[in-house]
Amino acid sequence: MALLDDVKSELAAIDNDLPVAVMAQAAAMMRFGGGLRPVNNQAVVRAQLDSIDASRWLQRTISTHFHRQAIVTQVMRSTPMGQVRRYDVLVERGATALALQAGLLDRRMHLVKGLPSEIITGNIAQVKAAWRGAFLARGFISEPGEAGFLEVVCPSREAALALEDAARRLGITSAKIRQVRSSERVTMRDPDAIERMLNLMGAPRSAREWTGKRSDAEPRTKTNRLANFDDANMRRSAKAAAEAISKVNHAFEVLGDDVPDNLRAAGQLRLDHPEASLEELGRKATPPITKDAIAGRIRRLLQLADKVSKSQSRD
Repeated sequence: MALLDDVKSELAAIDNDLPVAVMAQAAAMMRFGGGLRPVNNQAVVRAQLDSIDASRWLQRTISTHFHRQAIVTQVMRSTPMGQVRRYDVLVERGATALALQAGLLDRRMHLVKGLPSEIITGNIAQVKAAWRGAFLARGFISEPGEAGFLEVVCPSREAALALEDAARRLGITSAKIRQVRSSERVTMRDPDAIERMLNLMGAPRSAREWTGKRSDAEPRTKTNRLANFDDANMRRSAKAAAEAISKVNHAFEVLGDDVPDNLRAAGQLRLDHPEASLEELGRKATPPITKDAIAGRIRRLLQLADKVSKSQSRD
């Protein structure tokens, strides 16, 4: 989670955006973090985030741009991975008015299921800010060395479609909606698109770190794959050699002295050099022969022993 924390801290530190972009980011954070909901017969706006820096940014923005009071409370949440720390940003007084200001409610007082249209159709600064806000609320990014991905867990299908459309407006067509169990997610796996999105959201330092660590991890991953491949080949070769030795020993026991000299010599080479390849056995033969020839002689030795065994069993 170290890289994810760094990305969110860098994004939460941005303080030079236009007011409309700041409000677009806050609206996305509230929408993707929870939104307007009833609690104890009272409408509240709640956003649950995993970054304290993002939580404090949203608290300040609600105060300075929306003129509402928000409180931040630390909570512990149970997950399949154990207890995790989260931060609730809660607005109780004036929550409905805040929802109207932020576009979480439309003018007919209906909940907006996606993102406010004025954000999605707004200027590019607003679109970037919306993606930044969604990522701060429910975004994830892979650690270097893992399969690369950047994704945002969305509260609804409409929100996922809005975020996918916003990515296209930013020139990123590889952001795709996928469903994981009961959640909708917008995911990108192309490394270049991930780096570009980090830069567009306003995290160039994290983009450089992610790209640099990914580049460092790729040679190690390739080396590990090759090492694993070599180990697997060695295990297969050792197993095959052990089986061949066992069969040759059995053939010698069955045939006794009734083994043609050329077949006995080939079998003895296999017993004397258990780790050698067929090509190496062929070179050690007197005179040297090809690997196909040595393989053929060992095969005929085993076939002869098998034939004798079957004949003995019938008798």
